[in-house]
Amino acid sequence: MDSTFVIEQLINGIGYGLMLFLLAAGLTLVFGVMDTMNLAHGTLFMFGAYIAATVHEHSHSFIGAVLAAVVVTMLIGALMETLLMRRLYRRNHLNQVVATFGVILLADDLVKWLWGAAPIMAPTPAALSGPVQLMAELPYPSYRLLILVAGIAAALLLYFVVNHTRLGMLVRAGASDRTMAELMGVRVQSVFTVVFVIGAALAGVAGALMGPLTAVQIGMGEAILIPALVVIVIGGIGSVRGAFIAALLVGLVDTAGRAFVPPALRAVMPPALAADVGPALAGIAMYVLMAAILCFKPRGLFPARG
Repeated sequence: MDSTFVIEQLINGIGYGLMLFLLAAGLTLVFGVMDTMNLAHGTLFMFGAYIAATVHEHSHSFIGAVLAAVVVTMLIGALMETLLMRRLYRRNHLNQVVATFGVILLADDLVKWLWGAAPIMAPTPAALSGPVQLMAELPYPSYRLLILVAGIAAALLLYFVVNHTRLGMLVRAGASDRTMAELMGVRVQSVFTVVFVIGAALAGVAGALMGPLTAVQIGMGEAILIPALVVIVIGGIGSVRGAFIAALLVGLVDTAGRAFVPPALRAVMPPALAADVGPALAGIAMYVLMAAILCFKPRGLFPARG
């Protein structure tokens, strides 16, 4: 195992972590500020991927495809918040889980009706289809570098909005003490709507960017929702900074586990046994990380409340 392979996997892990951050940031804002469990957040990620793939295929404009995905997911998010989520704010988490799980089922059927049951392939932009020579022996896909840049740009933008704008101040106030924020005159309902739409936009961006790397298919939102939930638990519910740090940790641990654990086991086990055990251990690496962190920080690394 040479150093070039290790560096490549570390970059892959950071890129995966940044994509998880885009999804987890919106989810942790919705959960932290609104105290609402929205399992349908991954559905917005799926819609973003499908819309971007379709627009890109017909318009041949990648930028236009991403913008279309963001606009449509924001509209879907606003519609969800207006028609459904407002009725759930005062309900308990079980009601919220059941209701948003119903949205997942409806959305999956809607996608099947619109695009069919078979996965579709999102085209990679022609200008980003080649590699970039990062080091002498390390050519790296330029599209994955775009994901790194987009993830870092989104993190910086969120940091600025949350920490240096009036909207961010209201979001932080709501995440820290919702009742006190209401008593101080904060229009919580308006903040809820804005936060939900921002979360939908982030999910749409993540789906649009991940489309060319994975098959765009029904259920892709549910698959990535689980690591996103792990991220917000590790980072601390309601904390954007925690979500960023946790997303990078989960991305690195998950990628490193899948890249390094199976070869390491093959060195000490029979190949057949290593082929069975290696992927299983790699698959639980992020859960082991979560359990280890929660042993010392039960409320996550940077909890917004307390």
